[in-house]
Amino acid sequence: MQHPQTLSLPEPDAESAMHSDCVAEFIRDRIRDAGGQISFAEYMHHCLYAPGLGYYSAGSAKFGAAGDFVTAPEVSSLFGIILSRQCAEILAQIDSPAILEIGAGSGKLAADLLKGLADCGALPEQGYKILDVSADLRERQASFLRRHVPELLNRVEWLNALPEDFSGVVIANEVLDALPVERFVRREQCIAQVCVVTDGDEFSLVETEAPAMLIEAVEKIEAFLGQSLPSGYASEVCVAAPRWAADICGSLRDGAAFLFDYGTSRREYYAAQRSGGWLRCHYRHHAHDNPLILQGIQDLTSWVDFTAVAEAAVDNGLDIAGFVTQAQFLIGGGLDNYLADFAELPTDAQLKLSAEIKLLTLPAEMGENFKCLGISRGNLQPPTAFEFGDRTTSLG
Repeated sequence: MQHPQTLSLPEPDAESAMHSDCVAEFIRDRIRDAGGQISFAEYMHHCLYAPGLGYYSAGSAKFGAAGDFVTAPEVSSLFGIILSRQCAEILAQIDSPAILEIGAGSGKLAADLLKGLADCGALPEQGYKILDVSADLRERQASFLRRHVPELLNRVEWLNALPEDFSGVVIANEVLDALPVERFVRREQCIAQVCVVTDGDEFSLVETEAPAMLIEAVEKIEAFLGQSLPSGYASEVCVAAPRWAADICGSLRDGAAFLFDYGTSRREYYAAQRSGGWLRCHYRHHAHDNPLILQGIQDLTSWVDFTAVAEAAVDNGLDIAGFVTQAQFLIGGGLDNYLADFAELPTDAQLKLSAEIKLLTLPAEMGENFKCLGISRGNLQPPTAFEFGDRTTSLG
């Protein structure tokens, strides 16, 4: 296994190092079977989702203090409580609705949403459904819900696929960033695809002729920008994101989806100064940019081109309900209502709540980088959280 000392990352324990070696060997076998190289997207897929081995398929802790990164629901229950009120606004406009959470992580958001909906008398008639590809995470979610909302566990159902005909609210928090991305380099006369090859026991990146699918995706970006990217410009494109969004749209008969993730508009994503791309790796709360180490025990993510997701939604007949930063969503969703009794709290509770709100809302923390894209189908009133600082026009 390649060691992370040069990046000042924590050394993995013996069990984690052994697991990473197994994942690396699995990937080496796939490269050999493919004739000596695989696309970066395939490499990323194996690192994250190889059966029984990948980061999201195996049993290590991913979320919170014991994991590799923290998500908004892990920071504070305020995130889920405010989101529950926005869900309630949509559910009240739909007959026989349900909630569908895609990629429910630790189960913390599901617990907060169920409690928030119960508190305001808005539990959906058709229950709370979870779609997660990881059997390990499903077990963790069930265990968390059993401990924290046992009285509501009977309302939860785990699905193996998207419903064909769904009415209600779809929630995806930090799902899009985990879709594998293709990496590319714009050269003077061509577009090169970045692939992964073996280099002894390690891995390295090489450029090769891009397939038609990738060429088409990059040329679509350049057409949107109105100019070619400069020679040597390197970045990522998630060809899976529009397909993922189309699948959600195909499932949603009546209702809305809240898509939370760190990302930006296409113009900002492919700005000239962003050559090098948006891929990030997360290991034990350390962020770095080397995806070729710690296979299967570090998270690989890329920021989201929200323009691509919005285009797919519109192309599939949905409306854009709004596009805001996480801070704007929380403020527009009534954050101040939950601070009315702040002065009456004990000092330690004030400090804890203040720290949580800063992490959720400050631009230097999660407030600006994380966005929420709302999409909807049907004659629905837009959620109130999108009334404050809507940035939908920035997507065009």
